[in-house]
Amino acid sequence: MREIIFDTETTGLDPKTGDRMVEIGCVEMVNMVPTGATYHAYYNPERDMPAGAEAVHGLSAAFLSDKPLFCDSAQELLDFLGDAPLVAHNAGFDFGFLNSELTLCERETVSMDRMVDTVALARKKHPGAKLSLDALCSRYGIDRSHRVKHGALLDAELLAQVYVELKGGRQIGLGLAADAAGAGGTEAGTSVPENLIRKATGPRREPRPHAPSEAELARHAEFMKQIDTPLWSS
Repeated sequence: MREIIFDTETTGLDPKTGDRMVEIGCVEMVNMVPTGATYHAYYNPERDMPAGAEAVHGLSAAFLSDKPLFCDSAQELLDFLGDAPLVAHNAGFDFGFLNSELTLCERETVSMDRMVDTVALARKKHPGAKLSLDALCSRYGIDRSHRVKHGALLDAELLAQVYVELKGGRQIGLGLAADAAGAGGTEAGTSVPENLIRKATGPRREPRPHAPSEAELARHAEFMKQIDTPLWSS
């Protein structure tokens, strides 16, 4: 199944009071695996950038002044989104800004039926825990050291990893045999964490013989003689 994980950066918190979307980043996943396809764009909001918002994402009005208007490249974004479910963290916020921009362009808005909110997923899986993207990255051991400020594409890439964990996590590997070095690797070359390797406990037992004895073979031969017209002799 194709899904799009996305994030937005804005001039503020509420499009109804004139705030605008200034950046969007999208990551394509198919069957919970990133395909490598992404979409990223900056937009000129045609307004000032409040200091509080700039402190969050680092995008100044001067930087955005030569970027395209959302309406001028909306179709390119819509083509990338297609009809896939759209996954976002606190998705109502991002959907609100995306649909506000589409409305300003007199385009059809994105149906809320397509919305998947990772905050709601995290709240159900970890009730009472911190639900920010940073907190979830820490919980799942996802490296976010390169996240100095918020960035739509970077945050979407981090969220894609969090989303996989919220949906059950990745299988570590299909190989069952340890590598020749005994370090816990698999035949496929994937490394298994030391704490997941089951080690033998207790005294070692000698292998039990499984070959039939001469007496068992003789009894079997006598039993086979009692079968009339066996299939294997035809």
